[in-house]
Amino acid sequence: MTLKFQRRGPQSGRAKSLVVFVHGYGADGADLLGLADPLAPHLPDTVFVSPDAPQPCAGNPFGYQWFPIPWLDGSSEAAAAEGLAAATVLLNDFLDARLAEEGLSDAALALVGFSQGSMISLHIAPRRPRAMAGVVAFSGRLLAPERLAAEALVKPPVLLIHGDADPVVPFADMARAEQDLQAAGFDTYGHVMRGTGHGIAPDGLSVALAFLKDRLPG
Repeated sequence: MTLKFQRRGPQSGRAKSLVVFVHGYGADGADLLGLADPLAPHLPDTVFVSPDAPQPCAGNPFGYQWFPIPWLDGSSEAAAAEGLAAATVLLNDFLDARLAEEGLSDAALALVGFSQGSMISLHIAPRRPRAMAGVVAFSGRLLAPERLAAEALVKPPVLLIHGDADPVVPFADMARAEQDLQAAGFDTYGHVMRGTGHGIAPDGLSVALAFLKDRLPG
């Protein structure tokens, strides 16, 4: 199986970096691809791609999921673990294929995730054999933190962004992720979107842009 995706080419016509948007539970790739509009003028050498997650979403028949979420859809913990493992393979294969197609290396790659997309982004980035330029995680949480130190092969920089009025993924999960990442030796950065619920506010996107500009080539 290969993931379906949408692509926006670099404004300059020369691809020097790749940003992959990783959408949340019940959404699809198109949900985040619009973020390329405000980012592209400041990242003119960047290709933006946004894949659909592999599974139809149990909680939203019009969207997709990277893995089941037991407390939302009644699935088992085993099914959630199996879904995460399968999605990890598919997303890693997708990243490798896109990098090869664009003629780029992991050092030119950044993941920008939202919610469940942040969870799988934070899960796969440390476990790839080569470090990517960075991970931007909006409104997510760190899965299996107790395994991170033992399983991390690389330690790319991580930017955590969260709304302090998030009713879906608790704001406290941001601080937990930061503590666990730092304990495992990661460089982390954080930004709180004041008064923001489960979404991406303009100030959060501005901080994400600055992080990407600092770390992507071109």
